[in-house]
Amino acid sequence: MKEKHIHQTHTKIKKSFWVRLREEKYLQAMALCGVVWMLIFNYIPMYGILIAFKKNFMITTPLFSKKFFETAWAESFGLQHFINFFHDEEFLNIMANTLSISVLKLLINFPLPIVFALMLNEVRNAWFKKFVQTISYMPHFLSWVVLGGILTTWMGESGLFNEILIKIGIMKEGIAYLAYPKYFWPIVIFSDLWKELGWNAIIYLAAISAIDQEMYEAAKIDGAGHMRQIWSITLPSIAPTITILFILQVGSLLNSNFDQMLVLWNPLNAPRSNVIDIYVYSTAMRSMRYAYASAIGLFKSVIAFILLFGANQVTKKLNDTSLF
Repeated sequence: MKEKHIHQTHTKIKKSFWVRLREEKYLQAMALCGVVWMLIFNYIPMYGILIAFKKNFMITTPLFSKKFFETAWAESFGLQHFINFFHDEEFLNIMANTLSISVLKLLINFPLPIVFALMLNEVRNAWFKKFVQTISYMPHFLSWVVLGGILTTWMGESGLFNEILIKIGIMKEGIAYLAYPKYFWPIVIFSDLWKELGWNAIIYLAAISAIDQEMYEAAKIDGAGHMRQIWSITLPSIAPTITILFILQVGSLLNSNFDQMLVLWNPLNAPRSNVIDIYVYSTAMRSMRYAYASAIGLFKSVIAFILLFGANQVTKKLNDTSLF
């Protein structure tokens, strides 16, 4: 009797699954497109990791061909390219530039959208709130090619930035800021903030809008002011969102936003702008050392996974919030 009941229950669950699948066929079709896209562009290309362990690789060699399999492996059990990168004279400078820019973005550009969202949430004038939000996230929709051209013009000797400083008497003559390595990091940090501040704040505004308003009403009855409400209700309520985005940000510490770096890079500021992404691009596209460039890219991916996993474990222990 018990086995029959279990069989009937299982049949019912199985039937309800297929019924639900048929009812949600359009939604499932949309999800299936995403899965197929991920398989094609994220998982199948992982086969190309083998390039990092080959002695030489030509871009004209098909990956699934016999010629590719017969290509000799690199020395030192296939790790020669990694060893060469660690002994490269530019290695320390590349790592210092990459980590410095990424850490500065984490320290400055990560918390400011949270502050901006909290401030915007306190605005009671709906028209002004929408106006500020629209203006703030509009630069996100412009590519770095466009913004890079704007910044290059503004930062030129006769650009807008120099004109303003000369008009107010801070400077006597303009300088080309992107030609000086010492100005490169501040330009990168604040241009990234200008582009992404409003867009990143949208996520926090969405999390704030989901907070139960009765909590604020109860806090007002208890005499809590705006700052106390923000500190005791708003921030704890959006803490899981902040944690997830922080984990993702830590996991991408070795990613310096290639588009931004490429359009702002030039030989004059190279001592401060030569990051891993630029070095890989230069090695692969200019020197045509594809195996070596693949090894560096794989090294960056492994470190990114370690950082992601480590940040995930730390946040799991601190506030019981994690990606996995």
